[in-house]
Amino acid sequence: MKRSEIGPTQAQMQQMAEAVVGSLPEEFRAQMGEIVMRVEDFATPEQLGAVDLENKWELTGLYEGEALPDRSIWQSHRMPARIWLFREPLIAEWRETGVRMDDLVRHVVIHEAGHHFGFSDEDMHALEERAG
Repeated sequence: MKRSEIGPTQAQMQQMAEAVVGSLPEEFRAQMGEIVMRVEDFATPEQLGAVDLENKWELTGLYEGEALPDRSIWQSHRMPARIWLFREPLIAEWRETGVRMDDLVRHVVIHEAGHHFGFSDEDMHALEERAG
């Protein structure tokens, strides 16, 4: 998409996010099967508070759930994990940086999926630096 465009709809961004998951290696996809992907325009005040943010424009994605390494086989009836993408902050970043929207969505989905696998933000930044 070009930067002068309005940006993707929630449905289009949802399709981009699902395509990212579909492109991951099978061993990761298999462990992400229960994750619910959701696209909303902005994070809720509660979601912002959970990551110590106040400005709704600062959060582009969020993982809500228990990381795989922290789970117990004795737990049952837990809500499925969720990866949230926040459309308006992603569009603002897209316009500001010129990075392709599908690349931004890919980055956020993979980053939030990293939390599902138990990686900290610091772990993921270090991995990205080594890979990039």
